[in-house]
Amino acid sequence: MAAHIPPMQALRAFEATARAQSLSRAAEALNLTHGAISHQIKGLEADLGVRLIERAGRGIRLTDAGARFATRIRSALTEIADAVREVSERRNPRHLGVSVLPSFAARWLLPRIGHFIARHPDIDLDVNSNAGLADFAREDIDVAIRWGLGDWPGIVAELLMDDVYFPVCSPRYAKGRLPRAPADLAAHTLLRADDEMWKAWFDAAGLDWPEPTRGTVFNDSALMLQAAADGQGIALARSSLIGNDLHNGILVRLFDVVYRGPRKLFLVYPPGAATAAKVAYFRAWLKDEVVADAKRVDLAFLKEPRRSPPRRRAVTKRPTAKR
Repeated sequence: MAAHIPPMQALRAFEATARAQSLSRAAEALNLTHGAISHQIKGLEADLGVRLIERAGRGIRLTDAGARFATRIRSALTEIADAVREVSERRNPRHLGVSVLPSFAARWLLPRIGHFIARHPDIDLDVNSNAGLADFAREDIDVAIRWGLGDWPGIVAELLMDDVYFPVCSPRYAKGRLPRAPADLAAHTLLRADDEMWKAWFDAAGLDWPEPTRGTVFNDSALMLQAAADGQGIALARSSLIGNDLHNGILVRLFDVVYRGPRKLFLVYPPGAATAAKVAYFRAWLKDEVVADAKRVDLAFLKEPRRSPPRRRAVTKRPTAKR
């Protein structure tokens, strides 16, 4: 008699949780509620008669049985996804599903996507803007562009570009009276984005300042850069999102200090997708655009971080509430 197979939805919920190491992030990736993910996993544990996850402080961790089960389930879901992709490829080999972060889509991909369409008019591009984890087993996507450390299990992650951070603002900000030294930021409004901290740049600039806790916070870096362009404050820009704003004078770079962040932009896809011609075309086009950017835009200062100023004692003037 064949072994009982738990519901596919419960298996996906567990695999996403194991991959994200978080119920909340798994719920976001699967477009479900935190409670729905928890319910699915509890039902799976009851069905199997074994504990798969357990509390660890304010988070969760896999049990030994859960870790082994996650590895096998991830492999099985990948096999299913590859089979579905193969059938779909034969049905519509021209369709290319691309999942991309909203900020990168708005600031980098969409202004250039016409180049790809002109080069490959026979490919029907389907761009999906999504900040969650790429779920190739569930979503109709072939490749994704994600920002992180590149350590996602079960998928291929190819480096696209590094990210270097530096402060920018509109040349019209503060009626043109821009700060001349990093310490002058204490008197200015600093714009912030989720997961992009000023503290590391402060350290590179020799400022013993804490992370700002006041002021406007954006959940999308593209929105933060737009606010900076509108003269609302000073933003900590990422080189991958700056586009042509420096070249066109929409934003100006402040100071001669940069910080290279640990997170980078990656092209990610399942191992089985690498042989598809449409994926190979998109991959080659992306790399050509990255190389062309380096030649077209004067970002030589981004290739290697400049030497940080000598470390000095904490400035006596503390950051204002504007930060």
